[in-house]
Amino acid sequence: VQLQASGGGSVQPGKSLTLSCAASGPTLDYYAIGWFRQAPGKEREGVSCISSIDGLPYYPQSMKGRFTISRDNAKNTAYLQIRSLKPEDTATYYCAADHRYTDNCLDAASYRDAWGKGTQVTVSS
Repeated sequence: VQLQASGGGSVQPGKSLTLSCAASGPTLDYYAIGWFRQAPGKEREGVSCISSIDGLPYYPQSMKGRFTISRDNAKNTAYLQIRSLKPEDTATYYCAADHRYTDNCLDAASYRDAWGKGTQVTVSS
């Protein structure tokens, strides 16, 4: 599977943005899908994921409320909606997918099949 992330850009605080992660190759129906971000000088952190075990979305506590992950199997595409954007959301966002079962889909180490190239999100007034 190959992934292509898109949808980033420069936005003002308070606005919303939806990132896309288009997959080519196998369908993502039963894959774990994760969104991660990395800001300059900071470690990569998990933003959201869809579990390969139960198909449910998971978010770190700090991300609950403003982030929504979804998947459109017909389009073989995953999405990450970010609402009420803040300057601290500025980062490069990456999507990842893996067919293996994992009990922690927010852990970047769980993804070995595919990583998309990042898409830059910049939040500033």
